[in-house]
Amino acid sequence: MERSQFKVLVLNQISENGLKRLPTERYAVGKDLSEPDAVLVRSADMHSLDIPPTVRAIARAGAGTNNIPVKAMSQRGVPVFNAPGANANAVKELVLTGMLLAARNVPQALRFVHGLDPAMADMDKAVEDGKKAFAGFELAGQTLGIVGLGKVGCLVADAAIKLGMQVLGYDPEITVDAAWSLPSQVKRAGSVSEVLRSANFVTLHVPLVDATRDLVNADNIGTMKPGAVLLNFSREGVVNDKAVLAALERRHLGWYVCDFPNGVLNHNERVIALPHLGASTREAEENCALMVVDQLRDFLEHGNVANSVNFPAVGMARESAYRVAIANSNVPNMLGQISTTMARAGLNIHNMVNKSRGDVAYTLVDVDSAVAAAVLDEIGAIDGVLAVRYLPAVG
Repeated sequence: MERSQFKVLVLNQISENGLKRLPTERYAVGKDLSEPDAVLVRSADMHSLDIPPTVRAIARAGAGTNNIPVKAMSQRGVPVFNAPGANANAVKELVLTGMLLAARNVPQALRFVHGLDPAMADMDKAVEDGKKAFAGFELAGQTLGIVGLGKVGCLVADAAIKLGMQVLGYDPEITVDAAWSLPSQVKRAGSVSEVLRSANFVTLHVPLVDATRDLVNADNIGTMKPGAVLLNFSREGVVNDKAVLAALERRHLGWYVCDFPNGVLNHNERVIALPHLGASTREAEENCALMVVDQLRDFLEHGNVANSVNFPAVGMARESAYRVAIANSNVPNMLGQISTTMARAGLNIHNMVNKSRGDVAYTLVDVDSAVAAAVLDEIGAIDGVLAVRYLPAVG
């Protein structure tokens, strides 16, 4: 049976305005809770954590979920939520910052000014003589290649066009929503290779999965235009750092701008490495918190699923005070067994929705009368059922 109060374990600092969306009469929220029903997280690495069996959901206040053992949670019937697009504007602005820093040789110019002796007699002359080494170029008229046309990629494309740039985009799995929001001036590329060889700037906005690991590597980085700028604000493993270093050393690559400092690239004068600032704005952190808290609350109270990386999107308006939520392996005859079990218990199904995603299926069932604990146990004992929750209406 479900608890009358949900316990939410918080592993990182989460926006207070987001946490306020969890009413205290229904939620206990804290960093030292035992037997939590859910976990709120930002950057904490959960792979080595002993995640309690009481956990019914994990919500990350951000887009990527590499710090969460998603596969293991799927096998337990636990959805993992994220906040896609909530930090998109913050990342977009940092990408634009990176392009401008590289185009105008700002890091080297700053180092030059920092190295000037404040006591020198003729600083003006030293500045005038030295600035010639840092002459750059303007963004207008340059070609920007974008790999990954999700929310961030679309915002970057729109901003670049407004700056007078030509934009070339590639995304073999572009969503309908992203396609609608993509500016019509974006030229479609047929491959990553086409983007790399055609653009003066290339920015990457893809998740880190097997297919995107080392997406830019020793085999293709040499096809980029001499002096091109590569920007990576997605995930560190999307770019092969050794290949980047070699391209920088032979002066083929002009700059590498990323959000992931490491020992291979640090201190290279043509690397602009930021300390993972992509989503580090007050606005982005609050937007992410608000989004995932709302999603988490809707799941815990009503079983609805939105923006989960491992569960199908399932939402159903309540038409009864008695609801059962079931996660199971996506195999034949699961729905039939669940329905039969309810029928044997004399439960009349008022409404039902069932969807699947990969190996996981998820069902919401509204019934016309209360569900006994023994019935929930019987459903949970069906081979392939991963998790069962009883969600009677409150208040």
